[in-house]
Amino acid sequence: MITFSEAQIMAWLSPLLWPFLRVLGVFTAAPIFSSRAIPVRARIGLALLVTVACQATLPPMPVIDFNSPAVLGVVIQQIGIGLSIGFVVRLVFAAFELAGEVVGFQMGLNFAAFFDPSLNTQASAVARFFGYMASLLFVVLNGHLMVLMAVTRSFEVFPVTQNFLEALRLMQLYTLGGELFASALWIALPMLALLLFTNLALGIISRVAPQMNIYAVGFPITLSVGLVGMAATLPMLDRPFQSLLERAIEIFTGR
Repeated sequence: MITFSEAQIMAWLSPLLWPFLRVLGVFTAAPIFSSRAIPVRARIGLALLVTVACQATLPPMPVIDFNSPAVLGVVIQQIGIGLSIGFVVRLVFAAFELAGEVVGFQMGLNFAAFFDPSLNTQASAVARFFGYMASLLFVVLNGHLMVLMAVTRSFEVFPVTQNFLEALRLMQLYTLGGELFASALWIALPMLALLLFTNLALGIISRVAPQMNIYAVGFPITLSVGLVGMAATLPMLDRPFQSLLERAIEIFTGR
């Protein structure tokens, strides 16, 4: 009769269990991967497939007894690091959505807001358009591969231990908030300058020709100028998106 000891079972499961929890945390929080269009079972199966595929590049995993109190801390660390990777990728998308909100406010399109079931929040039309562009760039620029690379490299930068707070201190995620907010304003800056020039021109026209109803012609003009500015700046969005994504991934790759 073939028998297996608990130590043997843990030695077999440890190389799969800890990476699986970290990858599953990424698929729970990262955009695209966490979409409601992807069933939960498909996400779990994909996380297991990624875990098996990246076994050759992962460092040796520690063998921890299931009855040990350290198991809970290790589980919290793996899920927390996975959620952190998904969170920083979500911040990159939030920068583009914030740029869309600012542009939509200047165009006068912020009243065209609707409920987004994928985010469980209300968003304007321009912000959702920039969000869709970020999703498209994420797939086209192989952002999903960069996220998976960050997961595998994160085991070298943040090895499997039971101290999640120490890993959180080393990540310094709070520094990304200011950087991404500034990046959002830089993304929207060309369109903001164009719309500001348009508003100044309309102000001059209203002073030169007071008989003209500036409120009747101002909104179509600012809307048209904003749409033209968006069409002109869309081909240049790939570079800021790639630089932001690389900056976010550097936290977990150590480069």
